[in-house]
Amino acid sequence: MQFLLALIVVGPLLGAAAALLPAPPGLKGKSPDQAVLRHGVTVTGVILLAAIVLALGFDHDQPSRMQATTDISWIHALDVRIHLGVDGISLPLLVLTALLSFLCALYSYFKQQHQRLTPRASGPSPKGFVALLLVLESGTLATFAVLDLVLFFLAFEMVLIPMYFLIARWGGEGRQAAAWKFILYTLLGSVVMLLGLLLIGVKAGTFDMVALATDNGRGLTTSVQVIAVLAIGIGLAVKTPMWPLHSWLPDAHTAAPTVGSVLLAGVLLKMGTYGFVRILLPITPDGMRTFAPYLAAFAVAGIIYGSLACLALARPGNKGDLKRLIAYSSVGHMGFVLLGIATMTPTGVNGALFANVAHGLVTGLLFFLVGAIKDRYGTADLDTLAGATGAALYGRAPRLGALLAFAAVASLGLPGLAGFWGEMLALFGAFEPAEGLSRPAFLTFTAIGAFGTLLTAAYLLLVVRRVCMGGPRPAGETPIADVQGYEFAAWTPLVALTVLAGLWPAVLLGLTDPAVQKLLAGGTQ
Repeated sequence: MQFLLALIVVGPLLGAAAALLPAPPGLKGKSPDQAVLRHGVTVTGVILLAAIVLALGFDHDQPSRMQATTDISWIHALDVRIHLGVDGISLPLLVLTALLSFLCALYSYFKQQHQRLTPRASGPSPKGFVALLLVLESGTLATFAVLDLVLFFLAFEMVLIPMYFLIARWGGEGRQAAAWKFILYTLLGSVVMLLGLLLIGVKAGTFDMVALATDNGRGLTTSVQVIAVLAIGIGLAVKTPMWPLHSWLPDAHTAAPTVGSVLLAGVLLKMGTYGFVRILLPITPDGMRTFAPYLAAFAVAGIIYGSLACLALARPGNKGDLKRLIAYSSVGHMGFVLLGIATMTPTGVNGALFANVAHGLVTGLLFFLVGAIKDRYGTADLDTLAGATGAALYGRAPRLGALLAFAAVASLGLPGLAGFWGEMLALFGAFEPAEGLSRPAFLTFTAIGAFGTLLTAAYLLLVVRRVCMGGPRPAGETPIADVQGYEFAAWTPLVALTVLAGLWPAVLLGLTDPAVQKLLAGGTQ
């Protein structure tokens, strides 16, 4: 187990280095490009297999205990340690990251057979694409596995450069501006976050996250906790993203290639909310209690803002981009995650963690589908797609239309699918917030959040009507291809897990709940 976790974190980095080397003659296949893309599938497949074995070997009777731990002294003078471990909170995110990375690599490899993956004239070769994808996977996996504040910061920052180049080199129109906006927002937020992490480490005398969580803020004064929550929270809120620090996200998603959007929505956004749960809730509880009402207020503002922005984009005549619409929907969905965290209750935090995983599955699928529609039509502009009567995907590409409708109803929180449980538990948590928080204020937030679910249903159903329904194909119009085999292989796991998580939520909640109970109690349970 120890070796498996180390392999999961370090393996993609080794694979990235190998991707930049010349392929052995016997492994080149039809072309060097094909060989390096196949290498990406192999490495991410091995990491996914290791993550599944780790999950199967995980002691499910004690999900609150850190397992598969490694604890080695690294920088002795600062007491910085290479400390790794997983519990019921981090394990689902670890497996989700490994799964989405593998599906993205698989999708890219087979897509090359149909539509050659060519870089921009000034960009790197597919070797660079695969290497960046693997570095991005390694940084994300490390964020969910490290248990030292300094290592957490390094892993948190490790993903920025590969995502920047994925957007800047393989993105669409406006890619350079979107990439710069992404990197500047996240770097500025991270500088402030680093100051907060160093403040905790210096004042508490350790950077070890397990020891700090067990201490539960007793070694930190209230003023130190308040400053630390403000500083760290800004950095985490940018990555989440929380309204009004979200404006980099729609541009990044609109310009990013399909796999970049899938990974950005599916796993990178989770790093911010994971930091709130792993660091701020257990280590600075008094500071979190001070800021919880403000966090909840920003969360519900994001829910309403994201939904209204999506409604505006979905209306005919507004030239709304479908990728941009899904990006704004993420602002609303992550608002429910932040609302659950702000309640500081087991119910709310479990809902936040469940919504994290559900959003990764459903929004990852949505971006895959929107990418497929853009490949077929050459645009993601809703007005162009729908025309006068609708895009009529049900009639022209019925499987693609059915999958888009499925992902939309999963995203709006239909009972029986993954999107339902996280949002419901977050609202339940807000209905009964933790002791010391204003119940009237949180009841107001509950009502606003519930209204946001209605707005979410409105814009997603409008999208389904405009894209999936419509009149017959005009005579002479070129038919579009339905779901291809490689697309079916990449999307089926996400569909299956969305249904599984919706029908058997106890599979995930059974992992997270004991760990959340222990975390909120300061390791005393």
